Amino acid sequence: MRRLLFLGAAGIMAVAVPSSAQTPAVDAARQAGQVGERYDGYLGYVGMPSAVARSQVSAINIRRRALYSNLARSRRVAPQEVGIAAGCQLLARVQVEQAYMLVDGQWRLRLAGQPAPVPQYCR
Repeated sequence: MRRLLFLGAAGIMAVAVPSSAQTPAVDAARQAGQVGERYDGYLGYVGMPSAVARSQVSAINIRRRALYSNLARSRRVAPQEVGIAAGCQLLARVQVEQAYMLVDGQWRLRLAGQPAPVPQYCR
């Protein structure tokens, strides 16, 4: 079941992750360590980003929620399962010096020389 979700989640990542040109405030907040990827497939606030960045994060999360819900409906699984499967793909894309949250709820910063933060359940 998890593999089916991964295949679907990989297909929606292009839509769930807007280009840098569409979300400059989010990109700046990521680089500043104020916004990061969460294990559940959503962006979260590490610090206090600008109002523009918060608005863009909200729009991204709304779009992700809709995608996860649609895919969940077609796969007959819970949207949370799709979000977690998508989170595996998104965490694998976290760059050096960017924040991320794993299932324990703790924010971390990916440091140089560290592998991408891919939880065991994603493998």
